[in-house]
Amino acid sequence: MKLTQKHLFKGTQEFEIIDDHVKVRIKAPFKDEESLTVMLTVLNSEPVITRSSLDFTSRVNGEALLSLSLGKPNAEAFNAFVSALKNKAQNEYQAFAGLKHTSPPAALGDNVFDEPPLFDDDEQEPAAKVGKALDPSRIEESVQMLRTYLNSEDIAPFMTALEKLGSDPNNEALQVEVLHAFRDLGPTQGAVLTYAPYVGILMSDGPAGSPY
Repeated sequence: MKLTQKHLFKGTQEFEIIDDHVKVRIKAPFKDEESLTVMLTVLNSEPVITRSSLDFTSRVNGEALLSLSLGKPNAEAFNAFVSALKNKAQNEYQAFAGLKHTSPPAALGDNVFDEPPLFDDDEQEPAAKVGKALDPSRIEESVQMLRTYLNSEDIAPFMTALEKLGSDPNNEALQVEVLHAFRDLGPTQGAVLTYAPYVGILMSDGPAGSPY
């Protein structure tokens, strides 16, 4: 499913739901096209509506990972895409965490504006609970993905903490160490969650589910 939004000055942004992720393409005037991938497992299924956008935030730190202009290109297309994305994000997270599916999120409704003003983002602290039963193979998989796609030197303290946790995944002290190291990543948190979504399960305040 795809949603294309155009703005006279900001250009075009396109969102496409593909399997377990959302592909985002942004083409701004006088700039090369940019693209990024956001894994559905790290998205909160209930978006946050501001005066100018609808944001799907990270389950870990509340950071806006997807920002859709309200009501564009029209109310019908916008609401259909948002409802599909909410449902898909919920199902992907539940499947990834080993949880049972519940009823899909409620429909968005007609929360649209013609030309909304600018707004300020609010920052939220990440929350997590330690003492989870974690899967060492998934932690090792996360380590390998981060080594492959990110500069390990930029996230060295977090990588060290994650590797130690992989050798003793149920150690609460090591889980806390990973939590603190993740909080120190700052803006790099989003990139870490994109390439290693299991980290989102470690950091979220819900159950980790049965190892698999």
